[in-house]
Amino acid sequence: MAPHDLLFLRRPDAFGCDGARPDWLNPAAPLVVRRESTAPAIVPVGARGLLRSERCKGYVAAPDVASVVTPRMLAARARTAGGDLPCIAVLRALAPRLDALDVDWGPAGGAGYWLACGLPVLRATSDLDLLVRLPRRPSAALVDALCALQDGQSCRLDIQVDTGTAGFALAEYARGGRVLLKTNDGPRLVADPWETA
Repeated sequence: MAPHDLLFLRRPDAFGCDGARPDWLNPAAPLVVRRESTAPAIVPVGARGLLRSERCKGYVAAPDVASVVTPRMLAARARTAGGDLPCIAVLRALAPRLDALDVDWGPAGGAGYWLACGLPVLRATSDLDLLVRLPRRPSAALVDALCALQDGQSCRLDIQVDTGTAGFALAEYARGGRVLLKTNDGPRLVADPWETA
C-alpha cells in the first residue's frame, strides 16, 4: 500500500480516527493512504466526506483492508469514464497522451476518489490531480512532456510525482531550484528528490 492508494475495509469500525468520529464519516467510503512513519502493519490513512472541509486522519491495521485501489488501476477506468464535469473530460482526453509517455500514472484526489466509489465529491470547478510514479530521475524531455499536459486545459491540473519513498509537485520541480519533498517523516526542502528520498 502506497500513498494515494484507496482502501476499502473489511469492517466499518476498523478505522481509528484521530479525535471524535465525525458525523459525516461514511463507513462504506474508501480511505486514502497518506504519508507518515508508523509501526509495521499499521497504515496511515485519511477519510473524506462530500465537502472539502470534511477530512480527518487516522490509522487502520493492514489485515483489516479488504481491497486496495491504486491510481494506476483508476487510469484504466479514466479512459471510459462518463460524466461531463470538466476535470473528468480533461482526464479522458489526457489518458492517451499519458499512456504514450509510458509512465505509471493515475488520477488521485477528488477525481480518483469519484472513479473508485462514485460518491459525489466533484464540482464543475474541481481540479484534476494526477499522480505519476517515477522511481528514477526522468529525462528533461519527459519532464517537459508532462508539464505540457497542463497547457490549455479547462480545469486546473496538478501533477504530483512519487519517487517510491517521497512525493513532490512536478511544477515546482520543473521551475528549478529546491522543491518541497513530502516524506513519511514530514516535509523537507531538497535540491534533488531522487538523491535524498
